[in-house]
Amino acid sequence: MKKLKTILLVLLATISMASQAQIARHVEWRAEIEQISATEGALLLHATVEDGWHMYGLTMPDVGDAAGVPDPTTIDIDNVPGLLVDGNTTCSVEPQMHFDSFMELNLPWLMGNFTLKKTFKLDGISGARIAGSVSFMTCSDESCTPPDRFNFDLNFGDVSTAPATNEVSPEISTPTASISTLGNSDWWQPVDVETESQEQSYWTILLLGFLGGLVALMTPCVWPMIPMTVSFFLKKNKDRRKSIVDAVVYSLSIVVIFVVLGILLTLLFGPGKLNEIATSAVFNLIFFALLVFFAISFFGAFDITLPSSWSNAIDNRAGNTTGFLSIFFMAFTLVLVSFSCTGPIIGTLLVEAFSQSNLMGPLLGMGGFAIGLALPFGLFAFFPSMLKELPSSGSWLNTVKVVLGFIELILSLKFLSVADLAYGWRILDREVFIAIWIVLFVLLGVYLLGKLRFSHDGESTHTPVGRFFLAVASFSFAVYLLPGMWGAPLKAISAFAPPLYTQDFNLYGGEFREYHDYDEGMAVAASEGKPVLLDFSGYACVNCRKMEGAVFDTPEVRANIEQNYVMIVLMVDDKTPLPQPITVEEEGRPITLRTVGDKWSYLERYKFGTNQQPFYVLLDNDGKALNAPRAYDENVGAFVGWLEDGTEQYKNR
Repeated sequence: MKKLKTILLVLLATISMASQAQIARHVEWRAEIEQISATEGALLLHATVEDGWHMYGLTMPDVGDAAGVPDPTTIDIDNVPGLLVDGNTTCSVEPQMHFDSFMELNLPWLMGNFTLKKTFKLDGISGARIAGSVSFMTCSDESCTPPDRFNFDLNFGDVSTAPATNEVSPEISTPTASISTLGNSDWWQPVDVETESQEQSYWTILLLGFLGGLVALMTPCVWPMIPMTVSFFLKKNKDRRKSIVDAVVYSLSIVVIFVVLGILLTLLFGPGKLNEIATSAVFNLIFFALLVFFAISFFGAFDITLPSSWSNAIDNRAGNTTGFLSIFFMAFTLVLVSFSCTGPIIGTLLVEAFSQSNLMGPLLGMGGFAIGLALPFGLFAFFPSMLKELPSSGSWLNTVKVVLGFIELILSLKFLSVADLAYGWRILDREVFIAIWIVLFVLLGVYLLGKLRFSHDGESTHTPVGRFFLAVASFSFAVYLLPGMWGAPLKAISAFAPPLYTQDFNLYGGEFREYHDYDEGMAVAASEGKPVLLDFSGYACVNCRKMEGAVFDTPEVRANIEQNYVMIVLMVDDKTPLPQPITVEEEGRPITLRTVGDKWSYLERYKFGTNQQPFYVLLDNDGKALNAPRAYDENVGAFVGWLEDGTEQYKNR
């Protein structure tokens, strides 16, 4: 026990919380020329991608513009008379197909060390400057950086006798631009902002785990064991104090077993792999099938039980041992026996816990679940008279079992949706998903009213009051879902339903008065005497689309923005070429801004010191922040409060 406690403390001490988002580049580049002959050569671009990050391949699948597929990695070489460049680019490694959690598609990834190669030849000239850039984008399981460029400028052959050309590298010919070249220098000045902490997500996982443990307590597998196990403690020793100690040890043993399970899963797969497992298409298909399998069992088609030899062996060991070891084996028996009911709950919980991509997710998830499951045993040991008030096993447990079956069917669609998006089947678009949920919630209400019965349900002469109110809740939620068939945001299920871009018919998608040029929008805001809502977004940003559907399309947010703000939306991956490339200096090195997206991405990095999307900032007419910025968070109430605080801060300046 002491060793286990020490391990837990060491693990907890080594966990680092998420830090504030800073400008980050996760690829190191090196360019060189390989001479094949006197007139032929190859440009070699050597890349080293940071562990846990990836780039995208040289070609991307064609799934339509609406799917938000990122641009492939490309090499652009400046035009020089007499320089003939091969149109094909090769890579030293084959891209690996992975399910991309940000794009929700199967996409080719480039990871680790590799080399991009582009051949060329000279026609009638003795030398040339090989200048240009490689365009790329990097992502991890948790975030993506905006599209970036690596610029190169190399010589091949006798450059001194090469013909003059106007198409030379901007890094050499163009002076570094000043901020006034890019826009209004006052509005572009850097500001200090504080990014919001993400610690609340850990509390969410802990709470979800605890609630999952309480739900597991009500399952048909666990409920009958409550009086049996507590009775065992009371009979084990006539000493009241000793019985209480035994019950506490029993509860702690359950917690230890589940927490150790969470630690083992993390150590086996590694923190960086947890999110990849949880978001992979194959995993989600398997989990969808498992939930449907459990649901069919709960509906009474068959019973799922572990081999009796397993539980009997553990139970015999508990009876033949003494002291705390026997109590530990009793706790282990509970875990085994309850698996057929708690397995789906634990699995769903771990999917959410794995999304944190660090040790804290599984630890808190499994710890919260174990506490919720074990806490009642300690309470019953302290107050054994409570056992007399507990209802005995009976038809009500069958009802719980069927309700859990409906819930598992409802949740299973989330996992099928992820796989559907990954493979591009488009069989479970948003309106289809919502339609199935409506049907399932209506059927659940019908069952709770006693109008639908399964094989193990008995005759019912009346509807209990509790079931009646649950039926009302189920029917009401089905009615709430109905507007979603026509594009209503449905914030309550935004974390489960497919993205809004899969909606074929949308009556709710109105348009803001938006400006897509920073200086133009700032000028309008100054003339109207309004603050600015600055939205750094991207065409390939899935979370941006989710925010638009779940937050910006709600009446309260829309009305607040339209009345009180000038909204500026800047797409950091906008490929529209600038009138002419602009060279700026960043972190001591020159970089070239070639597209509109390059310019807005640079603005975000230069002014706010971050490169994440979505990223929302409220500004006054001098370009200064009114309060802390916000990132991806579908809490509409918090977003409205943030807008109202910005309005108040603006009035007080």
